[in-house]
Amino acid sequence: MELTRHATPSGPRWARDGRYLPAHFTLRLLTELSASEAHTLLAALPTSEQATDPLLAPIEPDMEVWAAGVTYLRSRDARMAEARVKTIYDLVYEAERPELFFKSLGWRVAGPQAPIHVRKDSNWNVPEPELAVYFCADGSLLGYTVGDDVSSRDIEGENPLYLPQAKIYNGAAALGPAIRIVTAERLTTLGVTMAITRGATVVFQGETQTALMKRTPDDLVRWLLKELQFPTGGVLMTGTGIVPPDDFSLLPGDRVRIEIDGLVLENPVV
Repeated sequence: MELTRHATPSGPRWARDGRYLPAHFTLRLLTELSASEAHTLLAALPTSEQATDPLLAPIEPDMEVWAAGVTYLRSRDARMAEARVKTIYDLVYEAERPELFFKSLGWRVAGPQAPIHVRKDSNWNVPEPELAVYFCADGSLLGYTVGDDVSSRDIEGENPLYLPQAKIYNGAAALGPAIRIVTAERLTTLGVTMAITRGATVVFQGETQTALMKRTPDDLVRWLLKELQFPTGGVLMTGTGIVPPDDFSLLPGDRVRIEIDGLVLENPVV
């Protein structure tokens, strides 16, 4: 099953497999349950007309988005290359405790075809294509979507304490197009690709697999919930394994296309 969120004339509305769910349905009706209970409820809900209105980011406005760093070897190498203090990234890659940080509230997240931003006070900005997992209040995994953890590499590299400014700003998070409802086991066998176009030219493309992650999504969520409650669930971006070369930076007018197992998120850059 897939859940999408749409901009209808009467306000945002969710759909299941291309047909609208009841108007009162919200994502929290699922994420307040366990994943198995949520799957059962979602399958039982009635649907109505075909969902043809524009897509929104598949997230509620008050839902939190968190992110994990240095979960792929490629990410560790890139972060060490950008940083003045290099050893911390090697240490966190090998450590038991992962790097976890707050990324965005749902209302700030861009959806399909909505713009992502580069900071005006940064000269080195990149998209970070990531598997984004949805978890329920009890920590069980509901499903996934495509995530873009847009980042300012020069700000983070200057000082690790600048991480919030490098990661949290307008247009720095994108999710979509749909929440694919799957079991946790499915999340470890997904292919991820990204292509960046400038005009008619592809200026960067790369690919990876979630099987190459140092930590599983389930383990990352378990760490996030150790001393932090999410009564209505949340979203966790699980890190990137695709990193453009050090001489590349996003420019206004670029388009970023990320695909995970058939789900495609595309955003223009401003």
